[in-house]
Amino acid sequence: MRQTTTAAWIAATAATALLVTGCGSSGSDHEPKKAAAPRVDGQDINAHPLSDLRQGGTFKAAISQWITQYNVNTVDGAQGDAQDIARTVLPDLFDSDARGAHHANPDFLLSAKVTSTSPQVVEYRLNPKARWSDGKPLSWHDLHAQWQALNGSDKAYEAADTSGYDQISEVGQGRDAHTVKVTFKAPYADWQRLFDPLYPAAYIDTPREFVQSWAEKVPVSGNAFKIGRYDRTAQTITLVPDPAWWGTRPRLDSITYRVLDFPARTDAYLNKEIDYTTALLPEDYKRLVKAPGTDIRRGARWDEVHITLNGGRGPLKDLRVRQAIQHAVDRKGINQAFAQDLSFELKPLDNHFFMPNQRGYEDTTGGNAAYDPDAAKKLLDAAGWKDNGEGEPRTKDGKPLTLDYVLSSGSTSAQLDQAELVQQQLAAAGVKVELRKVPANDYFNEFVNKGNFDLTSFRNVDAVYQTMLASTFQQPAGGNLFQNFGAVGSPEVDALLKKAGGTTDPTAAARLYNEADREIWRLGHSVELYQRPEILAVRANLANLGAEGLADVDYTKVGWLKK
Repeated sequence: MRQTTTAAWIAATAATALLVTGCGSSGSDHEPKKAAAPRVDGQDINAHPLSDLRQGGTFKAAISQWITQYNVNTVDGAQGDAQDIARTVLPDLFDSDARGAHHANPDFLLSAKVTSTSPQVVEYRLNPKARWSDGKPLSWHDLHAQWQALNGSDKAYEAADTSGYDQISEVGQGRDAHTVKVTFKAPYADWQRLFDPLYPAAYIDTPREFVQSWAEKVPVSGNAFKIGRYDRTAQTITLVPDPAWWGTRPRLDSITYRVLDFPARTDAYLNKEIDYTTALLPEDYKRLVKAPGTDIRRGARWDEVHITLNGGRGPLKDLRVRQAIQHAVDRKGINQAFAQDLSFELKPLDNHFFMPNQRGYEDTTGGNAAYDPDAAKKLLDAAGWKDNGEGEPRTKDGKPLTLDYVLSSGSTSAQLDQAELVQQQLAAAGVKVELRKVPANDYFNEFVNKGNFDLTSFRNVDAVYQTMLASTFQQPAGGNLFQNFGAVGSPEVDALLKKAGGTTDPTAAARLYNEADREIWRLGHSVELYQRPEILAVRANLANLGAEGLADVDYTKVGWLKK
């Protein structure tokens, strides 16, 4: 989201022609022919059997910020890079395949099944070989402690998401030491998303341990890899195989994560400092596609780009102002600007819960996201914001209508361009938008997670269970925003999401999620823009990694092909 000098805004379609995701207009009167987006189960990972992979080597990846919290059940730990690392070093009970179907991971679970429906009871058979790095076996105590921390009964934990855990009535030992019995108060459809990853009881059984034990470190691991080194000076985190691992031996000797701003990643890849990077933006794609020994891998990920509106402070506390913002933002213009030079079909997004290529998707906007400058102006008039003429911000009680749009200093050119276009569009309605860049390492922890913004834009990814999004729309409780950083919600939305989470019929559940979504749009929670295509540049001899689609990565199978 590059900040540039803003000329008077004429029309979104005119601005669109000038804002082409960080590169100049091609000058052609014809848009490039678009390839269709991959199928919902689309995946491109250079799949190979382990026998084709050599033993050894390092895989080098980029992350967007230094990880300050490795407990993914806290607000700071819910950041995507922290989640990826946590799932690589902690017990990963369930994995998704390319179609988004969930399967028990046999390294940790011999089986997991519903043994009763009234009440719903789930029996987990733990793999007897599964152990924590301190030598203790995985047990029902770990699941019990995680339930106690996340069920919402003790507010001191300030859990990022209590959904599902708050439906459990009891967690205890089953028929033997390796069996866990989980009993629910009411049916819960997405029970497989719970306890994944699993945390050790001794390090989450008090509110202090829940947070402090995982601050900038992983005290105990339990997977094929463990943390080998944290180097804050170099901004790198290195994972190495755990010699006590009981499963398939990893092919890689190490995985190194390095903090890199997005604009620096193409050069880092070309300089062989990292082994894969996004090739989505045209200026990056044109350089990466020509790099020797490079594959361009494409898939269909659950990946959405949106703008969050903060209803917890300032002018956006007023519903009418939030609704006006939705009408003043030309989503089609933003999407066309982003997609103009892409060779990939861009899917517009009219739903907060489902992707366009996903079962259950429908347009739930109900007219609330229609680009309508006149409606925006009428709403602002009704909210008491005086129109002072073209080029001037509206005022109320002598104060201008000003919003800040918070950006990470590590933003891509497309993110910078998007912010500038929003700035122009809202100026036409009399809303002054100030672009505010903040340090990349602080963007989430100090700004997004604390609601320290008026407008901001980031991605939600891999929400293959709709219940994963419950905390995004849940009403805050006291100082705990959960993951509803803009604090926009209602009892109606909460009730519908709880009912949907307890509905085991997928078709009926989808109806409930879509009903909730219509209310979410009406409330002006966030402006959905588009489903982000998954286009990656990857070393051609790297196997079993790339555009995963809806699947999880199995790092025991990732490695370098034999020469």
